[in-house]
Amino acid sequence: MLGIRRAAAALLPLRARAPAAAMSTLLVSQPRYAWLRELGLQEENPGVYNGRWGGGGQVRAAARPVGGNRALGRGAAGLGGASLEDYEETVKKAKEAWKVWADIPAPKRGEIVRQIGDALRQKIKVLGSLVSLEMGKIFVEGVGEVQEYVDVCDYAVGLSRMIGGPILPSERPGHALLEQWNPVGLVGIITAFNFPVAVYGWNSAIAMICGNACLWKGAPTTSLISVAVTKIIAKVLEDNKVPGAICSLVCGGADIGTAMARDERMDLLSFTGSTKVGKEVALMVQERFGRSLLELGGNNAIIVFEDADLNLVIPSALFAAVGTAGQRCTTARRLFLHESIHDEVVAKLANAYAQVRIGDPWDSDTLYGPLHTKAAVKMFLDAVEQAKQQGGSVVYGGKVINRPGNYVEPTIVTGLPHSAPIVHTETFAPILYVLKFKEEEEVFAWNNEVKQGLSSSIFTKDLGRIFRWLGPKGSDCGIVNVNIPTSGAEIGGAFGGEKHTGGGRESGSDSWKLYMRRSTCTINYSKDLPLAQGIKFQ
Repeated sequence: MLGIRRAAAALLPLRARAPAAAMSTLLVSQPRYAWLRELGLQEENPGVYNGRWGGGGQVRAAARPVGGNRALGRGAAGLGGASLEDYEETVKKAKEAWKVWADIPAPKRGEIVRQIGDALRQKIKVLGSLVSLEMGKIFVEGVGEVQEYVDVCDYAVGLSRMIGGPILPSERPGHALLEQWNPVGLVGIITAFNFPVAVYGWNSAIAMICGNACLWKGAPTTSLISVAVTKIIAKVLEDNKVPGAICSLVCGGADIGTAMARDERMDLLSFTGSTKVGKEVALMVQERFGRSLLELGGNNAIIVFEDADLNLVIPSALFAAVGTAGQRCTTARRLFLHESIHDEVVAKLANAYAQVRIGDPWDSDTLYGPLHTKAAVKMFLDAVEQAKQQGGSVVYGGKVINRPGNYVEPTIVTGLPHSAPIVHTETFAPILYVLKFKEEEEVFAWNNEVKQGLSSSIFTKDLGRIFRWLGPKGSDCGIVNVNIPTSGAEIGGAFGGEKHTGGGRESGSDSWKLYMRRSTCTINYSKDLPLAQGIKFQ
């Protein structure tokens, strides 16, 4: 069961109810948090859904990233996850549900996904508030994340009438040659804490219109969000009289993730998370010759040339480096400045950092909230210390903020070489390494020299340079921008990256193909049997 309780609560057996006194401390019981009930959340909430709610795991408390007064220091959620027995039952039910879902025409599946989008619209503010509460991002970003899921649903509706392969010219008379696309079956979706709604939306909306069932394991630290989203989806499926297990949920930890990776019944496993864990997942899936879709880390760079419009550069770099407290996979972590404008840009950027309003994510004026966990704060401090040891100078920030919660200062570091080990390390925190360059060729190479290849951007007015940047000797990333930040991608394009980012693609363009299997079909409607390539076998 999932209970909204104190962060310090010990692990409890699932069906052991908390004493009445403890119940009174649950945030959901307080008037300030009464809106949680609009999402169907109660004092205790099951963390497994497969057409019915249940779960035989343990209740575990999880802390809210913000501390302080007004009850904000209390834990945001208690996690009651799936046992391996729950997982086994859920997979079986999801596979059975797929048999029903796959037979429903794609446009009808699209209509149901449209209804899911509408249901999310109706709850967008309260669900966005929950994202802010449990993950720690500012309220407007929480709402924006739900909007992203809504947008993907809208996109998927139209796509449901367009998926399919071409009819190809056959070299043989009386023959038809075509591609047939079918759903893979069961899609496992493992999502990360930083986008606990949107990433599931990218995957599930597209997977559903393709005819797949989904089994979701969200991050353990954002499990209430997973439960709330699944409740919204389950109601739509129930209203349409289709099996709820089409969108199953198993809240859990590494044991459940490992089971998903090794399970041959998982026809596709979509994993979003760190490169380290993603590599482990990929190896487990590959050992069984399974299919995986990986969205991993990014050590993203912005390159600013001497002809750039600094009125675009400063707000872009600020948003890319500071937005979501540096916890996006597309966060800008390296800023390459042409040596002729380096000092000017650093001064302007430091001034912009000083204007960032830091505070409670729920406050409308706040632009910058806390890191998600205490472990992230330690990682931030370790990275700042390493940067100093390697020759860097902290020109802004670099310290923990003296207030309750996981707050650190957004940080700018200068003076490091492009090859410094810390510069090549993705730290999931708001640290921006500012580096000098002289020539286009060298800085394009520096952009590409890190192991990850997710997002990149240049600022320039030179048309030739722009097309060189987009070309084969330019950026090797999956997202290649010009005069905009590295973060903030639209849903209409394919999202993903190369190299250690994993190579997966989600959301728009032809990403739907990853959720389907392709067959090349040749149909002989003649009375003859000509062989391909003119072969005679008589």
